[in-house]
Amino acid sequence: MSKPEWLESLNPEQRQAVEATDGPLLVLSGAGTGKTRVLTSKIAWLLHQKLAKPWEILAVTFTNKAAGEMKSRVRNLVGEEADSLWIGTFHSIGLRILKQHAPFAGRDPGFVILDEDDQQKIVRQIIVEELKLDPKFLSSAQVVEAIARQKDKGYYEGAPDVVPDFGDTELKIYKSYQGRLATLNGVDFADLLLLPLKVFREHPEVLEEYQKKFKYILVDEYQDTNAVQYKLLKLLSGMHHNIACVGDDDQSIYSWRGAEINNILQFERDFEGAKIVRLETNYRSTPHILSAASGLIANNKGRLGKTLRPCEKLSGEKALRVKVYAVQSGMDEAATVAGHIQNERSKGTPYEQMAILVRSGYQTRLFEDRLMHRGIPYRIVGGVKFYERQEIRDIIAYLRLIVYPHDDLSFERAIGVPRRGLGDKALDLIREISRSKKIPMLEAALLAAKKLKGRQAAALETFCNQIARWRALNNKGEISHYEFVRVVLSESGYAEMWRNSKKEEGEARLQNIQEFLGMLKNDYKSIAEFLEYLTLFATANEDVGELDSVSLMTMHAAKGLEFEVVFLPSWEMGVFPNERSMRDASGGGLEEERRLAYVSITRAKRRIEIYVAASRQVFGTWQRSVQSIFLDEIPRECVDVGEF
Repeated sequence: MSKPEWLESLNPEQRQAVEATDGPLLVLSGAGTGKTRVLTSKIAWLLHQKLAKPWEILAVTFTNKAAGEMKSRVRNLVGEEADSLWIGTFHSIGLRILKQHAPFAGRDPGFVILDEDDQQKIVRQIIVEELKLDPKFLSSAQVVEAIARQKDKGYYEGAPDVVPDFGDTELKIYKSYQGRLATLNGVDFADLLLLPLKVFREHPEVLEEYQKKFKYILVDEYQDTNAVQYKLLKLLSGMHHNIACVGDDDQSIYSWRGAEINNILQFERDFEGAKIVRLETNYRSTPHILSAASGLIANNKGRLGKTLRPCEKLSGEKALRVKVYAVQSGMDEAATVAGHIQNERSKGTPYEQMAILVRSGYQTRLFEDRLMHRGIPYRIVGGVKFYERQEIRDIIAYLRLIVYPHDDLSFERAIGVPRRGLGDKALDLIREISRSKKIPMLEAALLAAKKLKGRQAAALETFCNQIARWRALNNKGEISHYEFVRVVLSESGYAEMWRNSKKEEGEARLQNIQEFLGMLKNDYKSIAEFLEYLTLFATANEDVGELDSVSLMTMHAAKGLEFEVVFLPSWEMGVFPNERSMRDASGGGLEEERRLAYVSITRAKRRIEIYVAASRQVFGTWQRSVQSIFLDEIPRECVDVGEF
């Protein structure tokens, strides 16, 4: 049988991975080495060699976009056969299995998938109605998050291998919550993987059906799998043992989502007779960029080891070393980056081929300001612009209502956060009074309080009195704008709401709030002037070019992307690596931060610029900086100290 052209076009290591069809296989795919090409070519090779029918191949990945791209590429190689493949995300495959065997999971096939709001409503009902607890002291959002974390570990009642990390109260809620889901014929998102696992364990005949069915299993981004995903893969591959996992231990950066790096590090132990193929030829970056990334990541102990090398085409390119710039402050940093972006643009580099990668979302604010003032179009990737973030809009609503008490839109936003026990009927009453008497909703709220009873009446009166007191405090001008807004955030309970959140999101929102507070230390004559500035900023930056624009994003959001030029600001101790990783006695946190540095550097094709500030205004307070240890770990021959 003649070999297809697409096979002949692969490099030797890619071809070795594609043609290895017997037993477990781990393809260690470094950044830019063509992992998707290997996955799709492997599927096509299995079909070409008639080793499996299309429906006997299962390929799983993490995003719908990746699954769609995989299916499209396979279709280009094999035609309509691709339509019969089982290609999808872990959750879409879990849903498909669960639909076919719903009764084994205690559900009817027409079960409903509950969203996060539905989950929180159920938990809130359990807290109030069953446990007779005050929901103010036990956040339903936190409980829902805790339940999801345990399910991602593979926990269910009777699970043989997981002890839940629950308190007594949370465990009671969990049991009641699962009962209510069954009564509603509903599942949550985590159940789409957990329930198939439970079915497979409790009904061996169902597991055997799928073990026979899937002769070959292919897994993308294996380093990002969590415990329940690993357990499902282990069970499904238990008959034929033909599981091929593609991943990069050096790009495992999602432990906070439940990803377990040991899944890839212990592959040979978990799958007997496993073969490892390393993809080390990089088709993206220049030699110095690859040497910098390889030299840095070599300091990690928890890795299987590989060394990236440029492909023949890139190895002969003019060597551009990694540029490191020392600046005086964060403001100087943002101004310098903006200037260098304009310089690159004048040389012909499109804006869309440039990216600024920050460690945390709150750091985008200075760059947004500077890019806007320079007229440089930008877009936030994997998030929203600083002034459009929920917590920033919430605070602005409070301030607008204090300064402009007739602002009904701000009233409706502020009254809802944090929750004050006001239902739709109470708000409808306020709107009705406001319309009938032609008065602002804030004024109408006091009248509505007289018609309501108990907690709702007290909540409205408290809120209106607070707004009045804050307005008087602002008008007196006896404290700084910074201190004034801190008072509002404290007395309203808004800051406490996010401090009590156990989600990663809660910490990020608090960082954004601190960054916002830091802005108030600038020279604004009044809160009103500050609000005017924000309005002008939002208007000036509205609908800037989305097609050719600079990408501004966190390092996590950049994974899988590539750009001609990448700017890496704030490489300082405490920022990158962050404080939490530096306090991690196990060293695992620091190693994950180093992997994040590796991912960031390997996003660049041609040029990398790293920045260190001598001092930085962190949440409004000036601090001296110490350069990141990661800079010391980049081989010196790869680095140039930049000149302005």
